[in-house]
Amino acid sequence: MSSESSISVTGLGKDYRIYGRPIDRIREMYSVRRRTYHSVFTALDDVSFDVAPGETVGIIGPNGSGKSTLLEMVCGTLTPTRGTVAVSGRLAALLELGAGFNPAFSGRENVYLNAALLGISREEVEDRFQDIVEFAGIGEFVEHPVSTYSSGMYVRLAFATAVNADPDILIVDEALAVGDIRFQRKCFRRFQEMQKAGKTILFVTHSVELVQAHCSRAIYLKSGAIWSKGEPKTVIQDYLEDLFGSERSVPTQTQLMESAASPPSEAMKEDRAGIGGEIGASLEKAPSAVSANLPLDLCPTRPLYNPNEYRWGDQRVAIFDYALHGENGPIRGGFERGQKVGLDLSVFFAENVEDLIIGFTMKTVDGRTVFGANTRERSIEVPSLEAGCKVLVRFDFICALIPGEYFLSIGIAQDDPTRDNIAVDRRYDLIYMPVRGAPGDFGVADLGLSIAFPSHE
Repeated sequence: MSSESSISVTGLGKDYRIYGRPIDRIREMYSVRRRTYHSVFTALDDVSFDVAPGETVGIIGPNGSGKSTLLEMVCGTLTPTRGTVAVSGRLAALLELGAGFNPAFSGRENVYLNAALLGISREEVEDRFQDIVEFAGIGEFVEHPVSTYSSGMYVRLAFATAVNADPDILIVDEALAVGDIRFQRKCFRRFQEMQKAGKTILFVTHSVELVQAHCSRAIYLKSGAIWSKGEPKTVIQDYLEDLFGSERSVPTQTQLMESAASPPSEAMKEDRAGIGGEIGASLEKAPSAVSANLPLDLCPTRPLYNPNEYRWGDQRVAIFDYALHGENGPIRGGFERGQKVGLDLSVFFAENVEDLIIGFTMKTVDGRTVFGANTRERSIEVPSLEAGCKVLVRFDFICALIPGEYFLSIGIAQDDPTRDNIAVDRRYDLIYMPVRGAPGDFGVADLGLSIAFPSHE
């Protein structure tokens, strides 16, 4: 284990034996010829990463990708088939709902039981017990059997016990999704306090916004393997691209493995490089089947274009130009606080595509969503045009933001009943949006607030 790591995972794998019938276990156990009657399911395979002290790392991925299995092995509640896990420091974990609780015990008794499992003495628990009860906010129910608790009360007490155990490492597996919004806010405030105190946090979530807001690094787990790891923004883009990307534009892991068996072209080299954490960048460079029919992309020549935009999709319908204008003419150097803004988008149909969705998103520099809207949610029908046609899309909005730096993202997707939507041309952080104005306020929204003293004595 690296001396600079709180958690070090090396070559971790977990296999399960799957038997078709219960009797097959007995037949295999007593088989004279050592015949096997099972198939092997690999839940996790060759997973390696390190978490440094003080880091907050988020793990994202679809259901069944091995996220919970990974956390259980890090916590030591599940034995790996192969590989190693090394942990340095006191570890507290909040895994599946109610794990470690005895339903016949009261909340108070379960607090002492959980604390003992974490290696905390009874004297320490007694000193912290009132803090645990106040954080959990379950009142007199702490004296009742936990079998009478709701799922939210389970989470409150379990999380309160874990964070008040003063752990060096906190591991959370999606459990916070059960709590109400007030408790979730309290939990994330405690996350921030722990981060400032240099604690290490590893948590699983389906919310990419939480990963963007709270994590210093992220890991995208799919089919038991790491597909991407690194900066949250990059990993989230890889995850969303895989989730919503067109099947014909996104190579599968199998395709990438097959390409390794033949002499690599330059494009193949780029694709293979993506497996190490830059999948999105390599796919962006892959040639599109319709690219020969597209007009010249004029976006890079326009004012406030962001050369570090992230573009993906099959581009059957492509965004190839934009223009920004205010009441007094074109916008070139930035935006004024409270300014009325118009954004004209030029879109080209390389193919006739039905059921299109056009979306508009504004985000802060660190990736937090300020505002988002799309034609599907607003019940606006997007014209379906023949191949070779162009359409102008106009967005009008008020720059009701406090001074700062923001980005505008524009996306075109195809509504799909099985996958929600399929990326056609998504241009994340396409336009850099610096907002000028008097400093002093904080947040993102400009409410036009005034402060006055209309009368006094």
